[in-house]
Amino acid sequence: METMITNILFCTVLTVLSYAAGNKVFKKYKKAWLNPLYTVSVFIIGLLTLSHINISQYSSGTGIFMLLLGTSTVSLAVPLYKHIRMIKKHFVLIFTAVMPGTLLGVISIVVLAKFLHMNKELMFSLIPKSVTAPIALSVSQSLGGIPSLTILFVCVSAIFSLVIGPFLLRFVRIRSRIAMGLALGTSAQAIGANRAFEWGELEGAMGSIAMITSALFMSIFTPLLLLLYLFK
Repeated sequence: METMITNILFCTVLTVLSYAAGNKVFKKYKKAWLNPLYTVSVFIIGLLTLSHINISQYSSGTGIFMLLLGTSTVSLAVPLYKHIRMIKKHFVLIFTAVMPGTLLGVISIVVLAKFLHMNKELMFSLIPKSVTAPIALSVSQSLGGIPSLTILFVCVSAIFSLVIGPFLLRFVRIRSRIAMGLALGTSAQAIGANRAFEWGELEGAMGSIAMITSALFMSIFTPLLLLLYLFK
């Protein structure tokens, strides 16, 4: 029992301190690729490798974060309630922007998987890559994907969208504040919505709404995808 408690304390403190350090570096240099979601992950992987700490030992010691991840899924309802008037006002625009974007992401993965002859586990792990992590994990598990790969794909997709997204918006001369927020929230999820808040409150609100709406669409698409795959 004492060993287990020590392991939990050590792993929890290590994770929290690593994130605090990564967040400090990110705030100092303001570079998208220095987002603590990625730098801290790389740091902890390197530390575990160098110190020869078993990954299962680390996972068992950070169970509290998995609990918090599930709780954060429920908290997604808060921004929806907070911006309910804005959602009603721009419902058609939000629906016609986020739903096709989410659906296109799924279709592109299915087409790519068939073209590259991916196995079904890899394809199902890739499908939810464009939604926020808690929902992506749930979708991946429901479809029969590999959760660890899904998280990797979510991180890579988000940082790519965060780095490339603003450039593309400028390149195609999209100036609508609503469109900018929706685009970044749909593609880069939580960190995209956070970046959108740097542009303005409207952009940030739309980014948050897009993040949650895309997760809802993905949750609806999941049973349909599974049925189509089983009965094709």
